[in-house]
Amino acid sequence: MPLEAPLSPVAERVTHLNARYKHHAASAVLRRAMSDPQVGRIAMVSSFGAESVVLLHMVAMIDRTTPVLFIDTQMLFPETLDYQRDVAKRLELTDMRVIHANTAEVAAQDPYGTLHMRDTDACCALRKTRPLEQALSGFDAWITGRKRFQGTTRSALDFFENEEDRRIKVNPLAHWDKQDVQDYLINNRLPRHPLVARGFPSIGCKPCTSAVKPGEDERAGRWRGTEKIECGIHMVDGKMVRTGAQQ
Repeated sequence: MPLEAPLSPVAERVTHLNARYKHHAASAVLRRAMSDPQVGRIAMVSSFGAESVVLLHMVAMIDRTTPVLFIDTQMLFPETLDYQRDVAKRLELTDMRVIHANTAEVAAQDPYGTLHMRDTDACCALRKTRPLEQALSGFDAWITGRKRFQGTTRSALDFFENEEDRRIKVNPLAHWDKQDVQDYLINNRLPRHPLVARGFPSIGCKPCTSAVKPGEDERAGRWRGTEKIECGIHMVDGKMVRTGAQQ
């Protein structure tokens, strides 16, 4: 059996992929990303949050055997855990991988589960960023549900991103707006996260997520009262995004 040809540098492939698929619709970008040799081995990462079911459904319609990585920080809402199991079963996802932080590291760095109260970045790194990095180590690319309308740090989001010359991030829904998401949910009769109806349009860990008031930004309930707006999984030039107060 012939050996697979090595992939060219990430930056080159990202430039080429964005040029090739810049006029394609979300479903076409996703389908081709899941089969294009330039993308390589691919997985989907999902929080099973407020809008996650849209992209999960799209992936399932193309290939239900696609690895789906879900980070259970062990601080999630019980509703999120129930929703994850329900959606995975409904969509018949056959390679569902639930990721946890290293038990020894949690015991050493956050034995009482209070790290988020004194250092949210350290807590996210321990429970999200490092576990995901380890889980993605065998992949060349990963699919995300990020969209341009979700904030100024995402306003120029491309379909394909260079993740520090290590992997490609694929954002099929980058150009979708809020109505596109709602239309897809309705047209495909997809189950909604139960917390959405209770005022949670963006859902993360329970200690760091609060309900959003009418007129507030969708992500206002994430790390409320701090400048933090990203957990660290999505970086900008390799650095944690800390621009919430200025926005």
